[in-house]
Amino acid sequence: MESLRELLFKNAHESANRCVQCGYCLPVCPTYLSMGKESASPRGRINLVRLAAEGKIEIGEHLAQPLDLCLGCRACEAACPVNVPYGSILEAAKETITMHQQSAAKQDKWAEDKFSRKVTALVLRHLFPYPRRLRLAGSGMWLYQRMRLGKLVRASKFFGKRFAPLMAFEKVIPAVESPLGRYRWGKVFPAKGKRKARVAFFAGCVMDALMSRINRQTIELLTLAGLEVVVPKGQTCCGALHAHQGYTGQAKELARKNIEAFEATVADYYVSNAGGCGAMLKEYAHLLREDPDLRRRAEAFAAKSKDVSQLLVEFGPLPYVKPVEAVVTYQDSCHLRNVQGVWKEPRQLIQSVPGVTFAEMEQSHLCCASGGIYNLLHFQESMQILDDKMDKAKKTKASIIVTTNPGCMLQMKAGVERAGMAGEAAAVHLVELLAEACGIGQSASSEGKRRDEASV
Repeated sequence: MESLRELLFKNAHESANRCVQCGYCLPVCPTYLSMGKESASPRGRINLVRLAAEGKIEIGEHLAQPLDLCLGCRACEAACPVNVPYGSILEAAKETITMHQQSAAKQDKWAEDKFSRKVTALVLRHLFPYPRRLRLAGSGMWLYQRMRLGKLVRASKFFGKRFAPLMAFEKVIPAVESPLGRYRWGKVFPAKGKRKARVAFFAGCVMDALMSRINRQTIELLTLAGLEVVVPKGQTCCGALHAHQGYTGQAKELARKNIEAFEATVADYYVSNAGGCGAMLKEYAHLLREDPDLRRRAEAFAAKSKDVSQLLVEFGPLPYVKPVEAVVTYQDSCHLRNVQGVWKEPRQLIQSVPGVTFAEMEQSHLCCASGGIYNLLHFQESMQILDDKMDKAKKTKASIIVTTNPGCMLQMKAGVERAGMAGEAAAVHLVELLAEACGIGQSASSEGKRRDEASV
């Protein structure tokens, strides 16, 4: 059996050697900009991976923390002049680190880190792969909001001290839909007017459990664009969180299930409204590269996978029925921009909405520091980056901040609260803005009020 060092050498050393240490990645790396040290930069982390693979430093002692503090935003890949596959290097290193931590648990230095890893593993293994459990969790949050327990919980010193990161995001979770009002998996939603194509909708985990209203609006927008929408019943979590935390085996199993579920729909496209999920779907071929048959099917799967913004631009224009008189800015989803290569379409759609004045945010392409569950595991580091992001958002004078990923949306909502902008600005998903302009659902600009009413 291969040692962990041999595994790291096989999976990452060759790619790490492609890095010429030029430094083009430094200006786009949010952790390097905020922490200011080489081990917090892409080239620094790559060098550590190379040294660990060569046996010159220890995996647990020298590699684990610098890699754990990486957001995985992949901005360095877009900036790299020699196309170093940083995402692949990070994935291989994280898998090796996770295996090391599991096999040497007694050597862990910090009990708190050990506890957080156990909780993370429990959630990734026993919650996210099970859609029914996630929907049950979403129903629990609906009941929590319905009973107005938020104010009581936030006032508790115990919760505020022990679960500070969770409390910061509990406050900004949008009003959750009633379980009775949710869309059904397995259902086909007919196109409005002439049918242009058939698409299979990827519901996601957080989006389906806590933001099903945005998913329902997504489906309605797609049908307005002339697309027939089917929600595959056998789909599951995309596996992004598992891959990012080093649980590669489980990520592969989730990928296999999704490929089978979506192939059965005979759809022309597979569509997602979450930048992180969509990026993972596009990378299934890499994830399953060691299985020839699955890799071939994954390549076909990735070719059909599109972000909702791409399809709305391709099959639009949307039938807007009312103007949205507001200054709007946009925060890129890292994985939508850096992995999927989608950045023009969201901006096109925002600027197509009647009444909108679009204001480009300075460094909108840099990560907001949500990073999947990074903002929960590394709260202080995440907030430092977020505070700088909100300074730039303020300069736009926008009353609506648009995002295209659930984690980014919650992060920017938390940023609005931290920056004291709650009465001046709201962070919303792109779909919410478009839905308002098309007369679907409630106002995007009143999102903050709906959330406050649900949690008071």
